[in-house]
Amino acid sequence: MAQLDLITQGMKLEEGYFYEIYGAECFVESAPHWRRLEPFLQRCAELDKLECIHKVIQEVTDDRSYISELFEMAEGMLEREQTKAARMLYECVAECEKYQHSERLALCQYRIFTLSLGQNQHDNLRAAVHFEPYINRLDEERQLDAIKDLANTYLALRYWDKVFDLAEELGQKTSFLTSYKKRKLETPRITSYPHFVYSAYSNLLKAAACDGKEEYLDALRYTEAYSNLIRIEQPDDEDLKYINKFSGWAEVNRYLYRLMMGDSEVISPYIAIVTKNEAEVLPAMLKIMEAANHHNIDVDSVLEKMDSYVSMYSKTYGDIGSYTEQITNERYVQFLKEVSIYQFNRERYTMGFQHLFECLEVAQSMKSESVIIQCVGLFERHRFKVSLELENRYKTIIEEVYRNYEKKGSFDRSFV
Repeated sequence: MAQLDLITQGMKLEEGYFYEIYGAECFVESAPHWRRLEPFLQRCAELDKLECIHKVIQEVTDDRSYISELFEMAEGMLEREQTKAARMLYECVAECEKYQHSERLALCQYRIFTLSLGQNQHDNLRAAVHFEPYINRLDEERQLDAIKDLANTYLALRYWDKVFDLAEELGQKTSFLTSYKKRKLETPRITSYPHFVYSAYSNLLKAAACDGKEEYLDALRYTEAYSNLIRIEQPDDEDLKYINKFSGWAEVNRYLYRLMMGDSEVISPYIAIVTKNEAEVLPAMLKIMEAANHHNIDVDSVLEKMDSYVSMYSKTYGDIGSYTEQITNERYVQFLKEVSIYQFNRERYTMGFQHLFECLEVAQSMKSESVIIQCVGLFERHRFKVSLELENRYKTIIEEVYRNYEKKGSFDRSFV
């Protein structure tokens, strides 16, 4: 590969110019050898030549002796953040081993699941459903991370019962593994976090599920449960990092659940706490708006004060703090919906429609059908107050939504 790159450079051609020809001659038309194949695949990953990787690995996997090497190579690519190339190798290995009841197959499916997650909620749900049957084939410790990631995905999808069930499973498996580890002190840890974190997180997930189902007293009870679980003896530096995180979440959530029960006096101390941590602003503002709409609380001053904090989410994508991209995006679209309802309730229709249309555009990019339908319903409920200019903007947005779903037949032109 080094010689080929030097020849290409000497001919003043773009990097990787001859890779397709090289791949065809060395790995498709003749018997491949791993000493040639490995550097070729790695160089293709570095230059993002995914089509070359795809063509070659489709041929070489006829020889199953390379499956183990391809898997190890995918793991290395993942560490180097060559995620697209890594996913192709994982998918290839998974396809070759689809009839094997192996841990390697399960780990490939886990990697594919995490690499599949993005803004599209349809794709996230599909990835979650596809991966879930493989969890119990993973190593017992890796199961903790897998269940956590799966629960976070369903949390973003607002599947509250599913979140609660996975939280129960996470707690049970953590309890078993912790007792096993006490008997096997020499066994190294392979989980991403200390074991007590998973026990605490299972209760935090239960609290979040109860919050979603408006069972706030139960949410408070699970909040106290994870507050107690983080009281451990002689914590090290890593332990202290997570103890502080859970302590902060518990303090915030106690205010939150009181707010959701209608206690407006907690808004000021609640805001004072969340503004210390940028990642907590959006979830706090979403819940404040939900409480305002449910209990008819005036939060104009809060919206004005927090506008600069919230506006950044319209330009921000990706993980924020401890929250995944999926959870953050779902919270943002729900926040826009709640603000539009709040403005409509106060007969500020122009502001209501502006937030509603932004919500609709974000929901469309996420393929969140449930939010799209709610937006359409809100528009129809207040259509009599829309101006001609805003109605034309709505028609433009909803036509784009319709085009995206036309093949599925999910929407009817009567929405327009």
